[in-house]
Amino acid sequence: MSFQDRSSAARKLLEIMGVAIAVTLLLNNTNSIYGLLSTTSTIGTTGVVSSASLGIYSNSQCTTALSSIDWGSLSPGGNKNVTIYVKNTGNVALTLTFLTSNWTPTNAPTYLTLTWNYAGATINSNAVATIILTLRASSGISGISSYQFQVTITGTQA
Repeated sequence: MSFQDRSSAARKLLEIMGVAIAVTLLLNNTNSIYGLLSTTSTIGTTGVVSSASLGIYSNSQCTTALSSIDWGSLSPGGNKNVTIYVKNTGNVALTLTFLTSNWTPTNAPTYLTLTWNYAGATINSNAVATIILTLRASSGISGISSYQFQVTITGTQA
């Protein structure tokens, strides 16, 4: 092989080595090169988790929580009204339902009926619904001298 051929071969070898070194550097420093060509931006976020919550009160200002109702004396065939105030203390609009439970004596619901005047209107957040509960005694009530029961009012997202 002549000097010129060796020189040409050496140059080719150096070129190949140079390319190999450049590729190695590029692969090993990809993050550095990428980091130089990238940018980031941060976006703040806010939100509210929906919550359904209500309070039951004995006064229209909703300052006195109601935990029990004393119906007093109820005559056969008679009824009693109690006004309650239901405040939507959550952050979603609600509609209401109610049910009675835990009657003592167990046959009391045969002779006593609880109704209300709430007609299903939506109650917005922080709004107050004035509701009249009416307890009626059947004219045929017998064998019951006193009674107890629970009323559960449920607010469901409208």
